[in-house]
Amino acid sequence: MQLSPQQAEKLLKGNYTFSLWSLSMLITRLKGVYAKDPTLGALDNCTVELNAFIKKFSKIMGNDYSLIEKL
Repeated sequence: MQLSPQQAEKLLKGNYTFSLWSLSMLITRLKGVYAKDPTLGALDNCTVELNAFIKKFSKIMGNDYSLIEKL
């Protein structure tokens, strides 16, 4: 799964609860980054980070992966 910038933006602007603590921490940090700089370039950087995390940890994400897939 690869998130599009639109899906990443939806994730960063939404209020989702994740069971994987490291995913919650990443999204919290990226929300702050995107709130300070809501440009397309910043969104692209956030999307790259989210996709790298998902690629690396998809096997342990469980229900969090399913929730993100539905975005």
